[in-house]
Amino acid sequence: MENILSKDLDPKFKFDVEAYPGGENIKLCYACGTCTAACPVAGVNDDFNPRKIIRQVLLGMRREVLSSPMLWQCIQCYACYAKCPQNVKFRDVMKALRALAVKEGHVQADMAEELVRLEESMLKLRRDAANLLVADRPKYAALKQRVDECLASLKS
Repeated sequence: MENILSKDLDPKFKFDVEAYPGGENIKLCYACGTCTAACPVAGVNDDFNPRKIIRQVLLGMRREVLSSPMLWQCIQCYACYAKCPQNVKFRDVMKALRALAVKEGHVQADMAEELVRLEESMLKLRRDAANLLVADRPKYAALKQRVDECLASLKS
């Protein structure tokens, strides 16, 4: 585990996030973990932890948060949003963090736009796969095999 040095922290980071639409309630978080428990991404990726991201923002870990690939893992599903007892709206906090990451040059704007298109494509793929699963199992099996092959090729 890496030490956190106070000289590396930005105490105004939380205020910068708070100034973005959707970030208004970030300072209300008391780290209950409900967001992480509800998150489908956290369920399949141990490195993705909404509570940790919020804590890092509140601590002022600007560089670590804005340069993290975890910003782009959130699928914007509203599960955390619906469960948060403090109305922190983590989904919208992620939008604010993504905008700050682009604004401050941690990622290129075209990459952020491409990720939005990718998310839309993945949602359509999920919809189409679910329809096939219900209506045409052989076509679903063929689609699943192709998707699995694509995923396997990405890992090699």
